[in-house]
Amino acid sequence: MNENVIFITAKESGDRVDALLARNIEGLSRSAAQKLIENGHVKLSTAPVKKNYKCVSGDVFEVLLPVQNEVKPFPQNIPINIVYEDDDVIVINKERGMVVHLAPGHPDNTLVNALLYHCNGKLSTIGGEDRPGIVHRIDKDTSGLLIAAKNNYAHEYLSAQLADRSLSRTYEAVVRGNMKEASGAVDKPIGRHPVDRKRMAVTDVNSRSALTYWELINNYKSYSHIRCKLQTGRTHQIRVHMASLGHPLLGDYTYGSPSPEKGLTGQCLHAKKIQFIHPRTKEKMEFDTDLPEYFKDVLSKLGPVL
Repeated sequence: MNENVIFITAKESGDRVDALLARNIEGLSRSAAQKLIENGHVKLSTAPVKKNYKCVSGDVFEVLLPVQNEVKPFPQNIPINIVYEDDDVIVINKERGMVVHLAPGHPDNTLVNALLYHCNGKLSTIGGEDRPGIVHRIDKDTSGLLIAAKNNYAHEYLSAQLADRSLSRTYEAVVRGNMKEASGAVDKPIGRHPVDRKRMAVTDVNSRSALTYWELINNYKSYSHIRCKLQTGRTHQIRVHMASLGHPLLGDYTYGSPSPEKGLTGQCLHAKKIQFIHPRTKEKMEFDTDLPEYFKDVLSKLGPVL
């Protein structure tokens, strides 16, 4: 077993050390943090700390993280909704709840596992062994369209379109509150949250530019149905940008939805439309999907259109 040493600094006093570690180490739960502490793998000034230790601002903790043998993705016969496929690309309409690639807590049953089975391993390798074919991703609880590459040439061609923004993605979402304008744009940089490392935030520190265009479809009492077009593709971009306007996505606990709403846990967000230039034929490709049943069910519960 290999080991990885990292250092975590407490920015404020009064926080329990296990909570501090869980917030700042991606993929680490609070119970896992407690186990590290119990095993003497968390030290302050070279001395092991207790799990109920309350931090003092400026404390620097040395954390020894065991690195297990990496889990490699393997083919699994998992049904997926294929919208289009040829020798270069495959377009999938991903179900809500499916993780795109392997991550902490998700060693299998991902879209990558399904693609490896369906494509018989014929996927691009540019993204590495754990993300074969994956050109871009959408969150677990986001449904809708994404494209995967079946060879490295197609992957490079599609990645270039992501970079020059000729690969276009349009989403629909339900947000809390009523939009006061018919359309708008959010041009705010996004980076890792300064305290909670599992979240993203609008910030000028270690961030990248992010631009989202939005337009109103319908206002309901206390909610709005909107359409969003990404000009950039940052992690959680729509979720962070809409929350920054005071309109977090319905069901999005991470960025402001206070509790389960309309029977939904997790953000109400669907990647509805995708456009790109085919890597080999240079033909303009465009795919659009119907809203999934969970999304239609939410809309039916919002009441009459205002």
